[in-house]
Amino acid sequence: MAEQSAPTLAQKLSAEFLGTFILVFTVIGAALFAAGFGNGEGGFNVGFLGVALALGFGVLASAYAFGGISGGHFNPAVTVGLATAGRFAWSGVLPYVVAQALGAVAGAAVLWTLKGFDGSAFVGASTGYGELSPAGFDLGSAFLIETVATAVFVLIILGVTGARGAGNLAPIAIGLTLSALAIVAIPVSNASFNPARSLGTAVFAGGAAMEQLWLSVAAPVLGAVIAALVTRLVLEPARKG
Repeated sequence: MAEQSAPTLAQKLSAEFLGTFILVFTVIGAALFAAGFGNGEGGFNVGFLGVALALGFGVLASAYAFGGISGGHFNPAVTVGLATAGRFAWSGVLPYVVAQALGAVAGAAVLWTLKGFDGSAFVGASTGYGELSPAGFDLGSAFLIETVATAVFVLIILGVTGARGAGNLAPIAIGLTLSALAIVAIPVSNASFNPARSLGTAVFAGGAAMEQLWLSVAAPVLGAVIAALVTRLVLEPARKG
């Protein structure tokens, strides 16, 4: 059997674009169309639990489909975290982040079209605090939950994909972790843990969503760096020599 060649940069960036597209399309689509369907009459709406599951399932499926090509980041914070942990080259961070951002905006654009080009529909799916927090949490709470949840998420990624990790079962652990964290965080911040996902909704929501976008960049990146440092300094075995 012929040995497969390593993926090209174009293939890796395409995989990151597609994976992030699917992530945003599934989770924001669930939030826009299914979370409150029919105001709950008939039991057809999925609520925030369904949105959390859509997020985890979307990432799980994309990780299996594209992880072997690009590593399956689909999230700028994850990319920065992996680079900080020494698992990814810093030279690849910017191209990956650009591909992820474009994928997120493209996924949101399809939903925007389905919503009749109504940007106001995206306000309720945007990440933030105050008026953007489903339960009205303040800036400090939103920043804390996005930081801590992202740190836990990246810590799990680094653990299950490491030398002593879960191998082919890693995407399952990653997807389930993301759903579990979203269940906790949706009432607080709308649960992003992903600057690209937040950008996708903010572009069409405008207003407060764009003004608060910095939170969805700073907090997840901080959390990812914390997770990477914990992994390198505490969890990984000391290197000899």
